[in-house]
Amino acid sequence: MLAPVLLFSIVAHEYAHAEAAYRQGDQTAYMLGRLTLNPLKHIDPFMTVIFPLVLIWINAPFVFGAAKPVPVNPRNYRNYRKGDIIVSLAGIATNLGLFVISAIGFAVVGLIGQGIVELQPTLRVAQQMMFLGMKLNLILAFFNLIPIPPLDGSHVLKQLLPPGAGLQFRQLYTLGMIPILLVVWLLPGVVNTFLWPVNWLLSVAFRLVGGFQIPGAS
Repeated sequence: MLAPVLLFSIVAHEYAHAEAAYRQGDQTAYMLGRLTLNPLKHIDPFMTVIFPLVLIWINAPFVFGAAKPVPVNPRNYRNYRKGDIIVSLAGIATNLGLFVISAIGFAVVGLIGQGIVELQPTLRVAQQMMFLGMKLNLILAFFNLIPIPPLDGSHVLKQLLPPGAGLQFRQLYTLGMIPILLVVWLLPGVVNTFLWPVNWLLSVAFRLVGGFQIPGAS
């Protein structure tokens, strides 16, 4: 149940970046075929498949993975600074939207299950996937807010910094995934600080839709 929910959430996140970039005047992702929900266009063999599996295999304290970053050229944006912020936040906004949709779906599936008892075994699985959709999309949204390259929050931070500091901060992007991996590994408190809204929002949502839970679903 986890794999399809996570894959769709990641793909939707990347599609949102491509769509936002296109609307801001950059056709790079569109020209390269990334303005699509086709997962094959967004999967990175190493970061999406191999790396997470290796972490699971070695029983790492965390599991980390990512889709192929959407290629954009901020110089094509109609407004460079504003466009970069909008495109960077588009994926996060999409994940928050999917959280809300998943919560509504949880309630709708529960209502159907209450009315048609014979379908409860199947609907129970669907409701569990909706709950995973709620949780995973919150994690994706708030994790990506961490202002460490190459996460989305770092693009917002570099635009808010003074020009000199922003130029120095941009140098971190040459290190690829290393900065965020070091933070996750060595400074888990930073990650936990940004993820604290996840459980709170999840509990709020469950207070609203938990009454529709099909017995046995979680």
